[in-house]
Amino acid sequence: MIRIDTEKGTVSVDGPGGETTLALESPEAFSILSDAWLRCGWDTKYVYSFSWLGRPIIQLPDDLMRVQEVIYEIRPDVIIETGIAHGGSLVFYAGLCRLLGKGRVIGVDIEIRPHNRAAIERHFLFEHVTLIEGSSIDPATVKRVHSYVTPTDRVLILLDSNHSKQHVLAELRAYAPLVSMGSYIVATDGIMASLVGAPRSQPDWSWNNPKAAAEEFAGEDARFVIERPRPPFNEGVVVHGPTYWPNAWLKRVA
Repeated sequence: MIRIDTEKGTVSVDGPGGETTLALESPEAFSILSDAWLRCGWDTKYVYSFSWLGRPIIQLPDDLMRVQEVIYEIRPDVIIETGIAHGGSLVFYAGLCRLLGKGRVIGVDIEIRPHNRAAIERHFLFEHVTLIEGSSIDPATVKRVHSYVTPTDRVLILLDSNHSKQHVLAELRAYAPLVSMGSYIVATDGIMASLVGAPRSQPDWSWNNPKAAAEEFAGEDARFVIERPRPPFNEGVVVHGPTYWPNAWLKRVA
């Protein structure tokens, strides 16, 4: 139970040890209210209400801003995204590549629907995009993606296709070798682990989710650590804001 008193400026939470009251302006209160907001947003399909340069982009704006900061810092030669949907994320990354004057985007999906393919291919940023149709964990697809990357390319990877633990774990094992030192492979939508019981959830999400896959992978591959990027600019008291990608950022350190 969460109680908000705007007159007193407090947030009260019931827990195993009784009630805890926090100042509304505290980072702890922000975290509690953010978690509730994320759950509400998931239930109401809030992220299904945005587009980027004409293409629907089903992402939390906070996550898009954070990945933009990372792309600016890393300046990758290749951005690989599994899971295309309407292509909004591909267009977002392609636009950043054009602004930075370098980089290209590879999008992989088991099915690229004809109307989405047509819209992506006629987009003015399509020259920066390569589309690959096929399961992201099929050996033929993995080999094809690898063929587009050279040893000197700086590579960033985002996994946003099938979000089952085993599928994401297979993607991590297949594509992690492409990630450059200091760059990331991101297992998105680990928020599923916190949504069990929500209307748009499944009972097995408590363990069957990308967060669990990322944690297992980090435990088996010492080249990677889970390290969420810190904001390059921050004059507030909140270090990490709302995200659909908890424990998602696997950074290559060796």
